[in-house]
Amino acid sequence: MNSSSSAASKILVYLVLIVCALPVLFPLYYAFVGGIMTPSDLASYPPKLVPTAIDVGNYTSALETIPLARQYLNSAIQTGIVTICQLLSSVLAAYAFAFLRMWAKTAMFAVFMVTLMVPWEAIILPNYLLISDLGLTKGPLTYLGLTLPFLAHAFGTFLLRQSFLQFPLEVRDAAVMDGCGHLRFLWRILLPLSKPAIAAVGVYVFMTTWNQYFWPLILGNDDTYKTLQIGVSMLNDAESSSPTLILAGVTLALLPTLALVIFGQRFIIRGLTAGAVK
Repeated sequence: MNSSSSAASKILVYLVLIVCALPVLFPLYYAFVGGIMTPSDLASYPPKLVPTAIDVGNYTSALETIPLARQYLNSAIQTGIVTICQLLSSVLAAYAFAFLRMWAKTAMFAVFMVTLMVPWEAIILPNYLLISDLGLTKGPLTYLGLTLPFLAHAFGTFLLRQSFLQFPLEVRDAAVMDGCGHLRFLWRILLPLSKPAIAAVGVYVFMTTWNQYFWPLILGNDDTYKTLQIGVSMLNDAESSSPTLILAGVTLALLPTLALVIFGQRFIIRGLTAGAVK
């Protein structure tokens, strides 16, 4: 009786989770399905949820309408630079706040965390004026303009600091007594044991940077250096635009972040819960 009731409760829980997941998954499903529908299928009423014919030409048309391949490369360069630099700066800052002895370390960390409360809209104009004065809005220097304001962030430092604080101090003291310096301890011991938290920060930074829209929009004066999110919006303004074309472009933009969520989900969960339980 107990086993049957336990199985029934599990089935009920899974049914509730499936029902709750449907509103989240349906837009993704419709974007993928709409990208391979014919215009007549997509414009039909009532809307069709299953295509009667598959039209893969929407993807080739999207690639021909605007330079999506180049914009994919621009987004990859911007996202790669920001992710690597934020990981590097977050690891070093978190190590300092977790292990180094400094005067007023707690107060400095509190001031550091206050930067999370500053809205991006409040600093976007000073950032743009600085980037423009430095001449980082033209040619290949646009990559520097796209990445410079985002090379460091307090969220990654906070998350990694919480993970580092769970590291046994006895192990660190033993390593120091054996002559292990800060960089060697960080590289050889601490980082391999903190992979979930580092992966969580990397996935978060990647997704946040990949989906940026407003900053690349005001900075990308040259079509050659516009990112993928701007390219997808350009599909809506194209003369030959159609809903199927736009959905095909949206699907192409979704693929990297969707793959990260699917394959990096366990790292995100383990990294975000680091430090929650003593």
